[in-house]
Formats: sequence, C-alpha cells, structure tokens
Amino acid sequence: MEDKERPDYTEVDEQEIDLMELVQKLWAEKRLIFRWAGIAAIIGVIVAFSIPKEYSTTVKLAPEISDSKSKMAGGLGALASMAGVNLGSGSSMDAVYPDLYPDVVKSIPFTVELFDIKVKEADGDTTIAVSDYIENYTSAPWWGTIMALPGKAIGGIKSLFIDDDEEGGNGLDPFRLTKEESDIVQALNDRVDVNVDSKNYIITISVLMQDPLVSAMLADSVAHNLKDYVTEYRTTKARHDMEYARQINDEARADYYAAQQRYAEYVDKNHGISLNSRKTEEERLRNEAQLAFNLYNTTAQQLQAARVKVQENTPVYAVIEPATVAVKASKPRKIIILIGFVFLAVCASSAWILFGRGLKESFKSAPNE
Repeated sequence: MEDKERPDYTEVDEQEIDLMELVQKLWAEKRLIFRWAGIAAIIGVIVAFSIPKEYSTTVKLAPEISDSKSKMAGGLGALASMAGVNLGSGSSMDAVYPDLYPDVVKSIPFTVELFDIKVKEADGDTTIAVSDYIENYTSAPWWGTIMALPGKAIGGIKSLFIDDDEEGGNGLDPFRLTKEESDIVQALNDRVDVNVDSKNYIITISVLMQDPLVSAMLADSVAHNLKDYVTEYRTTKARHDMEYARQINDEARADYYAAQQRYAEYVDKNHGISLNSRKTEEERLRNEAQLAFNLYNTTAQQLQAARVKVQENTPVYAVIEPATVAVKASKPRKIIILIGFVFLAVCASSAWILFGRGLKESFKSAPNE
C-alpha cells in the first residue's frame, strides 16, 4: 500500500532535464541567435524608416438625446447596456441613430462628397482637393512602389487601347465610379474612422494622413459633413411640412385680402342705400372676409408651429474635442517594429537550433539508410 501511494516523480524529473537540455543547447548557440537578432534589427530599422510618417487627428462630438430616450436610458437602457444590447438613440422613429454613423461615413455618397474638400499641407501654401492629395501627394514605402509597378504597366498598356472618354465619362458619378475614383474611396475609408461609444454615444472621428494640417482639416470637414447629413435627414419631413404650411398660408392670405377688398368696394359703392338686398349682400361679404381671415389666422399659426418643429428636430452637437494639428507622428511605431523583428528572429533561430537542424540531418540521412 505504501508503494502505491508513493508519488512518482519520474515524468517531472524528465521534463526538468529536457528543459535544461534545451536551454543549454540554445546557450551553446547564442552567437547564432545574436547574429540573427542583429540582422533582424538592421532590417527592422530599414523597414521602420522606410514607412512614411502619418499623423492622426481626433474629433469628439456629443449628440443631443431626446427626453424620451433619456428616460428610457435611465431604466431599460441601462439594463440593456449591461446585457450587451443596444437600444439605439433618439426617438423610436429615427432610422439614423448614432450607431449607424460609421456606416454613413463609410458609404460611397458620403465619401465622394469629401473629394472636393480643399486642404493645404503644413509646409506649403498651395490649396488642393482631398482626392488630388490622396492620388498625387501620398507616398508609399519603397516595396509598395515596386509591387505596384506591374499594375501600373498593365494600366499603361490598357490605356493605349481604351479611350479615356469611354472609360471615365464626364464628371463624378457615385453610381458608377472609375477605377481611380474607387481607389480614392477605398483610401479615404481606410484613413477615416468613426467610433460610437454605446454607453454615452460619444462620437469619435479619427483621420490619419501623412500631413498633420491635412489630417486636421479633413477631420474637421468630416465632422461638419456628418452633422449636416444628420441634420438634413432629421429635418427633411419637418421642412417639407413647413414649406407646405407656407404655401397654404400664402394662399389663405391672398384669399383674405381678396375677400376684404370685395367687401370694401361693395360698401363704398352702396353707401347710403338702405335696401334689404344691399344689407344682405354686405353681410355675406363681411362673413366671407371674416371666414377668410379665420383661415388665414389658422394657417399662420400652423406655419409658426412648423417652424418650431424644424428647430426642435435640428440636432445639436457639443464639440468635446475639436480638430487640432498633431505635433508628433502616430505612425510608424519604430520601436515596436524593431522589437517585433528581433523577437521573430530569436524565435526563428531558436526553432532552427532545436528542431530545424535535426530535421535537415534526418532528411539527408534517410536515403542512405
């Protein structure tokens, strides 16, 4: 019984011995590991300094939330947030709530509107469009240029056989983009990012560009266009109702002025005539003028209510963090790149020492056996 209960340390001892052997084997080949790490460090430095600097600009907005939503957020909204369920923002009839803002900014119509925004580089005075900056003023690493050469060569050969008028057409059509326009849309989508906090609905707009001033100007423009888009959406029906109320009010005012003029002319023409028919006609014209005035007054009140409705539906955004020109580049992170290359080199050299050599020797000796 005592022999059965005695713990067996054989496996533990073997594992400890194996680990010590592996460590000793790596330590014996430390020069090879250091050599690989040194070469990787040189490559990492070359790669880190070959990547163009990029500057990030962040804009934070706080949207207005309706009272009904605020009340719901205090009860069911808090429970839903704890459960990971998002109930949206704004009123229940609002289809474009903050959680959809990232999709709005990534959409082709919204991105195409950014093409003509004028920006200026920090070290220059020339004002250019965003599309022109993306296409002609954005540089890539040297290996990206080399990899793009075959595509440019194919495009150059293709342009010899395809007419530019047939390929592009006149003007910018979001419904049918050209290859160059589609590439610019993709580049902007990669450089413009929008995140929405599901708890407090803080909207964070981040723009990454190779020039700090261009990044700040584009971030400010994206925030402005997003606010205009949401305002346009939320006030469209109210503005249509207001225009209809204004039209009805103009018609009612014209009818009232006409009825008032007919009544005044009839009284002037029949002044001093005491006939029952004259009194009846005068009373009828007076009643028509009064009815026309009542209708005009009602439509005027409806017009004022429609104006108030437009103002109520116009969202208000508090700018928590405005766009500012970045001082330091956010990319590339040279230290991270250097550490990553060295770490991969150490892992690769260790794997070669522990397993690679043995596999190579076993493959060489297999045919002889």
